[in-house]
Amino acid sequence: MTNITSLSFVSLDISGDNYLSWVQDVKLHLGSKKLSDTIKAENKSTAEENFTSIIFLRHHMHEDLKSEYLEVEDPFILRENLKDRFDHQKLVYLPAAENDWANLRLQDFKSVRAYSSALFKISSRLIMYGEKVTEKRKIDKTLSNFHPNNINLAEMYRERKFTKFGGSSINSPRC
Repeated sequence: MTNITSLSFVSLDISGDNYLSWVQDVKLHLGSKKLSDTIKAENKSTAEENFTSIIFLRHHMHEDLKSEYLEVEDPFILRENLKDRFDHQKLVYLPAAENDWANLRLQDFKSVRAYSSALFKISSRLIMYGEKVTEKRKIDKTLSNFHPNNINLAEMYRERKFTKFGGSSINSPRC
């Protein structure tokens, strides 16, 4: 049986500030244990699978949240209750992430690696909040904020028609 006594990831905070990342962690963990159906509507999971999932979910919740949802014994219902309570955060945090994206400038960083790290972090947040961030969008964002003295370099990159944004540089030209 699965060892559920140690935390696999950070517990869901009472404020729900980490709800969106918690949901991703739950999906991945339950999927890895072949229990992802237990949090879906009209699932055909066994009672044992449902109990394993509910124990796991409760183990990764703040103590006060556990108390509030003490009577819930179905993992799908618990997930839906938490979703109703915290899923609005996508709407709350999306404008801040969009603002971070809009104000992301290459010249604000000491290295391209630091810029790339910030770009990936903001991209991940945007994706988590429901925004689509394509490789082309990442490349365009980077090339559009080259320093004016390097505009020729940006144009040379555009002409190469790169299709993938990489860790510390733009790579993978289309052949």
